[in-house]
Amino acid sequence: MPTLMVSISGVRGIIGDGLEPEVLVKYTAAYADFIGKGKVVVGRDARISGEMVNNIVTGTLIAKGLDVIDIGICPTPTVQYNVKTLKAHGGIAISASHNPNEWNALKLLNNTGQFLSPDEFEKMQEFLIKEKHSYQSWDKIGKRNFYKRGIQNHVDAILYLGIIYLDKIRKRKFKVVLDCVNGAGAYVLPDFLKEFGCDVVEVNCEKTGIFPRAPEPLPENLTETMKIVKETEADLGIVVDPDVDRLVLITDKGEPFGEENTITQVVKFILSRKKGDVVVNLSTTRAVDDVAAAEDCKVYRSPVGEANVVKKMKEVNAIIGGEGSGGVIYPALHYGRDALVGIALTLQHLVEFGKPLSELKKSLPEYHIAKKKIELGNINPDNIISSLLTKYKSEKISTEDGLRIDFDDHWVHFRKSNTEPIIRVITEAKTKAKAEEFSLKYYEEIKNLF
Repeated sequence: MPTLMVSISGVRGIIGDGLEPEVLVKYTAAYADFIGKGKVVVGRDARISGEMVNNIVTGTLIAKGLDVIDIGICPTPTVQYNVKTLKAHGGIAISASHNPNEWNALKLLNNTGQFLSPDEFEKMQEFLIKEKHSYQSWDKIGKRNFYKRGIQNHVDAILYLGIIYLDKIRKRKFKVVLDCVNGAGAYVLPDFLKEFGCDVVEVNCEKTGIFPRAPEPLPENLTETMKIVKETEADLGIVVDPDVDRLVLITDKGEPFGEENTITQVVKFILSRKKGDVVVNLSTTRAVDDVAAAEDCKVYRSPVGEANVVKKMKEVNAIIGGEGSGGVIYPALHYGRDALVGIALTLQHLVEFGKPLSELKKSLPEYHIAKKKIELGNINPDNIISSLLTKYKSEKISTEDGLRIDFDDHWVHFRKSNTEPIIRVITEAKTKAKAEEFSLKYYEEIKNLF
C-alpha cells in the first residue's frame, strides 16, 4: 500500500510509492492557492530525488502565477530564515528530515518562515478538495530566480547575533569531528565551523545526497563517528540530520552527549544571560525544568511538532525553546529548529564554561529517557489512549497531545505519530534502568489492550 503521511509537519512519502508527481502537484497547487500571490522561497536537502521534486514544485508554483526564489541545496532552517529576510509570502523546504533515501517531503511555511500553524494547515486543506485547480495563462505565469546568497544570509545573521563572541571562540581552537550524513549540512557546516576557528575533521561530508548509514542521528547509528572523535582526540563531535534542523553532540570522550541535553544546555546558557520563559514539547526531558527553575524561570510545554512549539513560544513570548530531539529554536534569529544557531550557542557556552563537553554534561541534571514504538495495524490509536486515560485519570495528566502522565519519580507520554502508523511510548526517570523498567511496563499495558 502506498505511504503518504500528511500533517502540520508537511507532506511526506516514498518516491514512486505514495509521493508521485501528481501528488506533488496536488499539494503544491493547494499551497499556492493558500498563499494567493507573491513570491515563495524554495530550498531542498541533498537527497537524490530532490531535484525532481524541486522541478515539479517550482513548475507548479510558476504555473499558479507565483514567483519562485530558488535557494538550492541548503538546510531547512536556511529556507525559513530567508522567507523572513526576503519578505516572501511563503516557503517550501523539500526534505524528509531523518527518513531514509527513498523518502522525500514538502515542508510548508507561512510568510514568517514558520511551519503552517494548525489553523493555517486546516485552511490550506480546504483547497485540496477542488476537483480541478486553475492555472494562469502564458502571460501571467510566475518567474524563477536562482538566489545564491541564501546560506550566506543565514550564516551572517548568526555571526552577528550579539550573543556570540567570535574572537573568544576562535582563541579556543576547538577540534571538531563533523558528520553531515552526506546531506545538506555538507554545503554549509565545514565552512561555518572554520569561521569559528575550528579544526574540522570531516566525516560523511560528501555532497552525494546518499546517506552512508541510517540518517537519524541516534547513538546506535553513530558508532563509527564516536570512534573517530576519540581516535582524533577531538574536543567534540557535531552530528546533524539530512536537513540540519537537529543537532546532536558527541563528547570529548567519544560518548553521546544526549540529544535531550542539546536543548537543556542551550536553555541553561541563554537563561544565564537573560531571564525569560522557555517552551519545550511534552516529550522533552525534565532537565529543562530543573535548569529553568535554578534561574527562577518558567517552562511551558506544547504538543510535539515544531509548529506547536513555536505557537506556544509566541503566546508566552519565550526567549528560548525547542524539542528534545536536538532541536533548538532561538527566536532572536527566527522561529524554527536550527542546528546552525545551536552549534554557535554551544561553542559559546563551552568557552564560557571553560571545561570539556563531558564535564558540561556532568553539570546538567541527569535523567534517562526510554522510547518504544508499537505498530498499530488496523487498531485505532485513539481507543488505546482513551483506555489509558480512564485508568490514570486521577494522576497529573495532559491530553494536549495524546496522553502525558507525570509522577514524582518519572513521566510517560503516549502519542500517535504524525508520520508513521504507530504509538510512541516515551518514559523518563532518574536512571536508565528505571526508565527501561517503566517503558516495558507501559508497553505491556498497551499490548494487553489489543
